[in-house]
Amino acid sequence: MKIVFLMLLLISLFLFPDGICMSLAARPSVVSIGSILRFNSTTGGVSAVAIRAALEDINSDQTVLNGTTLQVDMRDTNCDDGFLGMVEALQFMETDVIAIIGPQCSTIAHIISYVANELQVPLMSFASDATLSSIQFPFFVRTMPSDLYEMAAVAAVVDYYQWKIVTAIYIDDDYGRNGIAALDDELTARRCKISYKVGFPSNAKRSELLNLLVTVSNMESRVIVLHTGADPGLKLLSLANGLNMMGNGYVWIATDWLSSYLDANSSVPAETINGMQGVLTVRPHIPKSKMKSNLMSKWSSLSKKYNHSDLRLSAYGFYVYDSVWAVARALDAFFDDGGRISFTNDSRLHDETGGSLHLEAMSVFDMGKRLLGKIRQVNFTGASGQVQFNAQGELIHPAYDIISIIGNGVRTIGFWSNYTRLLSTVLPEDLYSKPPNTSVANQHLYDVIWPGETAQKPRGWVFPSNAKELIIGVPNRFSFKAFVTLDNATGKMTGYCIDVFTQALALLPYPVTYRFQAFGNGTENPHYDQLVQKVVDNEFDAAIGDIAITMSRTQALDFTQPFIESGLVILAPVKKHITNSWAFLQPFTLGMWCVTGLSFLVVGVVIWVLEHRINDEFRGSPRQQLITIVWFSFSTLFFAHRENTMSTLGRGVLIIWLFVVLIIQSSYTASLTSILTVQQLDTAIRGLDDLKNSDYPIGFQVGSFAQEYMVKELNISRSRLKALGSPEEYADNLKKGPKKGGVMAIVDERPYVELFLSTYCKVAVAGSDFTSRGWGFAFPRDSPLQVDLSTAILTLSENGELQRIHDKWLKTSDCSADNTEFVDSNQLRLESFMGLFLICGAACVLALLIYFGIMLRRYLRHEPPPESISAEAGSSKSKRSLKRFFSFVDDREPPKQKRSLYLSGNSSMPTTPTSNVDIERPVRPIRNGGVVHIES
Repeated sequence: MKIVFLMLLLISLFLFPDGICMSLAARPSVVSIGSILRFNSTTGGVSAVAIRAALEDINSDQTVLNGTTLQVDMRDTNCDDGFLGMVEALQFMETDVIAIIGPQCSTIAHIISYVANELQVPLMSFASDATLSSIQFPFFVRTMPSDLYEMAAVAAVVDYYQWKIVTAIYIDDDYGRNGIAALDDELTARRCKISYKVGFPSNAKRSELLNLLVTVSNMESRVIVLHTGADPGLKLLSLANGLNMMGNGYVWIATDWLSSYLDANSSVPAETINGMQGVLTVRPHIPKSKMKSNLMSKWSSLSKKYNHSDLRLSAYGFYVYDSVWAVARALDAFFDDGGRISFTNDSRLHDETGGSLHLEAMSVFDMGKRLLGKIRQVNFTGASGQVQFNAQGELIHPAYDIISIIGNGVRTIGFWSNYTRLLSTVLPEDLYSKPPNTSVANQHLYDVIWPGETAQKPRGWVFPSNAKELIIGVPNRFSFKAFVTLDNATGKMTGYCIDVFTQALALLPYPVTYRFQAFGNGTENPHYDQLVQKVVDNEFDAAIGDIAITMSRTQALDFTQPFIESGLVILAPVKKHITNSWAFLQPFTLGMWCVTGLSFLVVGVVIWVLEHRINDEFRGSPRQQLITIVWFSFSTLFFAHRENTMSTLGRGVLIIWLFVVLIIQSSYTASLTSILTVQQLDTAIRGLDDLKNSDYPIGFQVGSFAQEYMVKELNISRSRLKALGSPEEYADNLKKGPKKGGVMAIVDERPYVELFLSTYCKVAVAGSDFTSRGWGFAFPRDSPLQVDLSTAILTLSENGELQRIHDKWLKTSDCSADNTEFVDSNQLRLESFMGLFLICGAACVLALLIYFGIMLRRYLRHEPPPESISAEAGSSKSKRSLKRFFSFVDDREPPKQKRSLYLSGNSSMPTTPTSNVDIERPVRPIRNGGVVHIES
């Protein structure tokens, strides 16, 4: 038997050498992985306990590695000293390990990732630096959310509270710089920005941190994002508290280093926690699970067992715990798939000098790529939630808790999830089963007690006390100086716009240091597009004055709330009074008068035709009939016609005609009233349509946007436009008119026009405003001062101060009150009533056609059929027939008579025709006593 068994074994080895070796070597008794941590840090201590906890659970579970024992070789590395830390990490890589847990430091992770790529060893790191990617480092596997998601959560908080600028304080290393770069990108996507960035070294002294905070306190932003480690971060918060930077008006947002410190430390000094009241921070969201509950329940005993009794479980502990489990599950699949642990020396790694770095000792893991593939395929519910990697090697569904420090603890005020990219008070895991709702309107957070123990949301910025003096550009106008003017003697700017600006500044809760700088030479109005361009070019910090808010300007600048409404209007000369004795003819054009008069006569003739045969009121001598036609026609104008209409067709035509008369009469009355009571325009341009369609010259104010608007929007030729610089030029050019070198009309903004009309009474506004705009103060993009001044202008409007300033500078005279009416003296044209006349004409024609059709039918019944006649006599016969037809139509139609029978009692007799014409007349019995008379 032994001989047979040995022979079979030899045959198997010869035929299937790989299969036998695989079965014998696939499941080693012990598998070692490595771990690089910083033991003297909070995160490192928590991670060490979590690794040992995971090892205990894995090795006690026979279903995971099928009897193989998993071991972890943990090495300490110094994150503060980057060089020594890298040397220590490289020395650790001399040992043959098949996977590494860590490192926690981004600086060390960058170096080790290069080595891991060369040695093909999967690196299960919880370094959050977003620049560590699987594209550059294929063997880098991030086992917690990266800073891309953390900074997205921070930016969402900033945007939710409508803060536009923030100050970023960060530790100046890969972790800090790359994290703030990610924050900058996220804020920019939300139209926010980092106004000031300040970094510091990890070994910065107290005096350096103090100077840093003093500099920050002089900046305008009061929203401060702190992206550091635990030690320097706590130092900064303590120093800020001493500088009163934890008081009212400040906002502090710390990244997850603060939440990890508070979660992991069982006893935080009261002085430390009191100095950070109202601070917001974020924490990776860990959903509830069975593994999480089990780990939390035994954490206290584990931390005591491994000499970390002062540390509690933090989010990092959950992720590290799951990292070890992910390696164990991947190894199990790796061995099941025939994986073997073997190493090969890399000929490129050789230390010629014989130094302490034994590069030749580093070996390449032969099946590292296969193990990496198994790690990326793991899918299980761990202590940190769902452990599953996407195509980019990132954990799916990253989410964060938004927490506020209050009292002796923290309070969760909401959550941020990458699933919706929004803030919510609903747990992220409850959202995964529903379609993502990305509407910003659904965002919500619970109330916060801010620094300074206030529930009112901080403004987020102040005007810095040591800020430079703002240079504000003001137009130096030549005309309409009531809006803004420069006193050459004193150099002081005055006017309506200046008063609005200074009164609005007085409402701000902080002082603003500024200096007005005149723009323009004062001999002509400056071009306002050039003024606002200087704000865009940062030559001016702002521009105030009578600056119209136009679409092109808002594309480059931010404007305050408009402080006065303004739109383009048309100025045209007017006649003061109507002195024409024939003014009553002006409501209608000549064509309208002619068509209306002809319509009266036509309708009168049609009614006469329809009523002449059966209505005695429309019969008589030719003279009487003509008078009846004229009288009936024009009496309908006053609805005073006395003739009754008897035919159905006549009544139909009359109803339609009376409706037309009602419309014409009402329109005439309204137009005549307007002519006799309102001044009339003495120009061919009475509205926007006439302005565009005519060829007359048009005036505009120098420097106004009206020129470009008419050219680009109304397609008016630039050659028709004439620049005017003063009210005197306005009046002179309108008086001259186009024939004497003047203009037919002027297009300008309403505030200027109202001021002009307060002095010049022989012009008026034609039509209505054809643009809807306003005047505002111009500021650079995202200027907080623009927002506060807008609020102040609204306050001035509500308390009546804005109207008082208006009355002070722009109060109009009695002359203006008469001229500012929107006048349009266009006569009533025929085109406006053409539909009515067409309807009435169609009714008349249709009635006549029906009438003559009926008459022709009756005539053919009455007239016997013609006999055969010769061709020569045909013409005269036709003329006689036509004459007889018109004679038939002209004859009075006998009234329908009723022939009655003399009947006794209830008896009756049949009726018989007695008329000498072909008309049947019914019998009308008249009972008189017992005798019935027959009336014929």
